[in-house]
Amino acid sequence: MLNKLTHYVWMIVLILVAYPCTSLAGSATLSAGEIWKEPVTGMEFVWVPGGCYEMGCGNWTSDCARDEKPVHEVCVDGFWMGKTEVTQEQWKQVMGENPSEFKKGDNYPVENAIWAEMEKFTMKLSSLNKGAYKFRFPTEAEWEYACRAVTGTRYYTGDKEKDLIRAGWYRENSGEQSHPVSEKEPNAFGLYDMHGNVWEWVEDDWHYNYDGAPIDGTAWIDEPRGAYRVVRGGNWSGPAWRCRSAFRIDGAPVGRGNGVGFRLARSVTLGP
Repeated sequence: MLNKLTHYVWMIVLILVAYPCTSLAGSATLSAGEIWKEPVTGMEFVWVPGGCYEMGCGNWTSDCARDEKPVHEVCVDGFWMGKTEVTQEQWKQVMGENPSEFKKGDNYPVENAIWAEMEKFTMKLSSLNKGAYKFRFPTEAEWEYACRAVTGTRYYTGDKEKDLIRAGWYRENSGEQSHPVSEKEPNAFGLYDMHGNVWEWVEDDWHYNYDGAPIDGTAWIDEPRGAYRVVRGGNWSGPAWRCRSAFRIDGAPVGRGNGVGFRLARSVTLGP
């Protein structure tokens, strides 16, 4: 009996040496803003550490919409978030073509693709990485948490429109077009264009308020799925108030538009 117990102990030791803390490798040892580069396209991801925050629009601003309430505490696990919106170059590397209307350069965000095509991009990118990494749309709770980056203001740069000018492209400063990613000021996590440039799809189905919303950072998905999804962040053609961290609208997943793109998230896996 003692020999058998000793054998099991040594087996456990060998496993721990060979695979040290694999469940924690993607979270406990990482710092906010740390960058990981996806090996196929070179797409950069930023580490967003887990934490709790007040999701929605509260008493700190006067221009809340009803669908941004009630404010509720959400606790999000750490995850990887695309440093920028997916670019046209990255899209072409994976999909082989470019659906965008603003074909002015590889570093512009991809737009004018429908939800199913973007979902196909995420699955194909995961496949190109031989399943080592799982790419996906961020959940709505993850998106707002990542956008705010521990701020409670309308924009991550402050409360005034002059603060938004530093952070994103919108109707008043865009020249009626999208712009290359990473030209404006990033937030405290190192994420660019969370305000403006192009709208960003998230995973969640559209709901008219937060009554019954998950509080653990997971996506709020109906069964069967609803007719609309949530889009976030505002875009180049909209006013400043649509770029607020809490602002949300519904979008038809079958619709195309030159003001709608997306940003990837990467779940914590056994990879680096």
